[in-house]
Amino acid sequence: MHNKELDQTLVLIKPDALKNSLTGYVLSQLSEFHTGLRFAGTKVVNVSRMLAEEHYAEHRGKVFYPSLIEYIRGYLHYPGKPEKQRVIAIVYQGPNAVDKVREIVGPTNPHLAREQKPGCIRSLGTLVPLTDDKGEVVGERMDNLIHASATPAEAEREIKLWFRPADIPPYMRIYTTRQSGGFFYYKDDKLLTAHEPGSVCLLAPGDVTWESDLNALELISRKQPAPCTLRTVAAKYLVNEKGED
Repeated sequence: MHNKELDQTLVLIKPDALKNSLTGYVLSQLSEFHTGLRFAGTKVVNVSRMLAEEHYAEHRGKVFYPSLIEYIRGYLHYPGKPEKQRVIAIVYQGPNAVDKVREIVGPTNPHLAREQKPGCIRSLGTLVPLTDDKGEVVGERMDNLIHASATPAEAEREIKLWFRPADIPPYMRIYTTRQSGGFFYYKDDKLLTAHEPGSVCLLAPGDVTWESDLNALELISRKQPAPCTLRTVAAKYLVNEKGED
C-alpha cells in the first residue's frame, strides 16, 4: 500500500531567484510550517549542458529552448562568473508533496501568477522577450524563479535525474535501489565496462544506484533498447565535475 507520508517532489531554485536574493523567501514559503513537508535531499548544482538538456528534453526544438538552457545554467544572470552559476536542488517529502508545492509556487507563467494567485512565488518572476537576428520578437522565456515537479511521475523522473541515492538518507528513499555488480564508465557519450584514459566511472561494484538506472545501463551495455538514454543516467554522476560542459 502506498504511504502518502513518503510522497516526494523536486524543487529547483533557479539562478534568477538566487540573483534577486529570494532564496530565503522561497524556503520560508515551502517550510514545514507552511506545507507539512520536509527536506529529503538538497544540493548546490553547477548545471552542466547535459543535465540542462535532459531536464528540459520535452522542449527540444522549441524557439525558446536554447535560451532556456542558458537560463537554467546561470549564464544569463551571471555571465562570465562561473562561481555563481548554480541552482539549489531540493527533494521535499510528505503527504501530497507535488500538489502542495505546486499550490504555493503558482502558475508557470509569472504574469498569470500575478493575476490568478497574487503573492505566490512565481508572481515575482517575469517574461523575457526573445528576438531573432533582425531584432524581431519570436517568442518569450519565462524567468519564473523556481521549478516544481508537475506530477508524481515527473517527480520520479526529475529526482532520479538530479539526485543519486547517496544524496538522500536511506530511510527517505522511496524509489527502488540496487547494487551495481560491475564497472560502468562514460566517455564521449559512450558507455564502457572497462576503464579507458579520459573516461569517468559512473558506477563500481557495490555502488548503490536507482534500480531503473542500473537496468538501463545493463541494457545499453548489451546494445539492447533501454527505457532512457545513457545521458539521462550519466548526467547526475557528472554533477559538479570540473570540466563538464
